[in-house]
Amino acid sequence: MNLLSPGIRSLLAANFEYCVRNPRFDPFPLVRLFNPTGRAVWLVTELYPDGDTLYGLVDLGFGCPELGIFSLCEIEAIDLPLGLKIARDLAFTTRHRLSVWAEAARLAGSIPDAALLLDRLTREDPGAIRILPR
Repeated sequence: MNLLSPGIRSLLAANFEYCVRNPRFDPFPLVRLFNPTGRAVWLVTELYPDGDTLYGLVDLGFGCPELGIFSLCEIEAIDLPLGLKIARDLAFTTRHRLSVWAEAARLAGSIPDAALLLDRLTREDPGAIRILPR
């Protein structure tokens, strides 16, 4: 199974290259992977040159989301109940950079709860996103 199209792979690889040259770069997550039978979510910002190592915000559903690296091959190999696999959210877009997602997920306890928090904050007051510490 291929979770990432060639176009997405190119964008993620470009983010990696830019981050290497500009360590303070705070990219937007480009991909949201999720477990359709649970709460695990991965927000991906970069793809390393090996074509397998991804970087982003990971929440395995245990209440402790964290930034880190993870293996695309391992994610694609996960077998879920009912013959399901990890899926890519084809409709995912965001106006928030990775640092904002990470802080919101830390405060909320999960990426799904962070999505609700960020949506509520930006819907009620678009400037309110600045209240999240960086």
